[in-house]
Amino acid sequence: MTTDWNLTTLLAALGGVVLVGLLAQGWWSARKAGPRRAEPVTPAGDRHEPSLGANGAAGGEPAITLDGHEAGGLPDLRTLDETVPAVARARKASTRIDALIDAIATLTPESPVSGEMALSHLPGSRRAGTKPFQVEGLNADSGEWELPHPGQRYTEFQAGLQMANRSGALNEIEYSEFVQKIQGFADGVGAMPEFPDMLDVVARARELDQFAAGHDAQLAIVLRARGAAWTLGFVQQGALRHGFVPGAIPGRLVLPAAEEGAPPLLTLNFDAQAALADDPQTSSLRDLTLSLDVLQTPEALEPFATWQESARSLARDFEADVCDDRGQVLNLHAFQSIGQELAELYKSLAARDLTAGSAVARRLFS
Repeated sequence: MTTDWNLTTLLAALGGVVLVGLLAQGWWSARKAGPRRAEPVTPAGDRHEPSLGANGAAGGEPAITLDGHEAGGLPDLRTLDETVPAVARARKASTRIDALIDAIATLTPESPVSGEMALSHLPGSRRAGTKPFQVEGLNADSGEWELPHPGQRYTEFQAGLQMANRSGALNEIEYSEFVQKIQGFADGVGAMPEFPDMLDVVARARELDQFAAGHDAQLAIVLRARGAAWTLGFVQQGALRHGFVPGAIPGRLVLPAAEEGAPPLLTLNFDAQAALADDPQTSSLRDLTLSLDVLQTPEALEPFATWQESARSLARDFEADVCDDRGQVLNLHAFQSIGQELAELYKSLAARDLTAGSAVARRLFS
């Protein structure tokens, strides 16, 4: 009886060992087939090494997920530019100097320059011959190009010389005058100037002037009295009813643009001597010239239609004929032909980034 019990116990123990072995083999096989996992790290004392947090960020900080959204408190990378200072972002483009029509010299000072110092060394005249130029500073705080003014600091400067206008193309003498004036400014503020090559600038100026000459458009018609002449007072009173006001130049009335500071939409010119007369009622006028400077006004404002309507209205009120500069009376067909040519002109200007009424077009065609 005792022998049978010992044998039974031995067999049961042996079966348990076999069962444990089978379980162990199954666990090991399952572990090998599953994903590999990081081994736990036991900290040593109070020392902590940088580690990856739950989302993979250093030091246990939340991470940015792959779709660009926040996983915790860090900013979205796509909107990060909105949270950094302006100076750290790309500098803003100038609104006064444009490489399309300006030759640009750059000036790099050894250290930031105060607005007061910059103003004290600016050239007395910002013209080189018949060509205007501008000097701007890069504001150290805002990162914007601006005309120097007191209370600010500037880390860079740039000077832009207009290469062409209605006086013609920039020439070598004008460019040399520009270099001389900017060199004096650079010396005064302790800056190193870098000028573009003169021959290249003059060649670009000639090409730009050639384009401008072929695309300039200033329309003018003459209102000629059919019968009795007009006094200046009569002309001023009649023009006022159509929105014209006295201009800054004697012998000129203007139709102001809706945009504040923009060039006038139309001008009505007459003999300047009559404008200077002591008594407006004793002057005598028989001709008025109604002009439209096409390049100064955006096409969307329909300045050509305004020009036509003003011509008809003034001619009706003043009992005048609408004539060209040779005295020939214009008919409706003439206006239609001009309108078709203007449509093509607007397209050509836009293709050259010189859209009518834009700041750069107003400068070039001035």
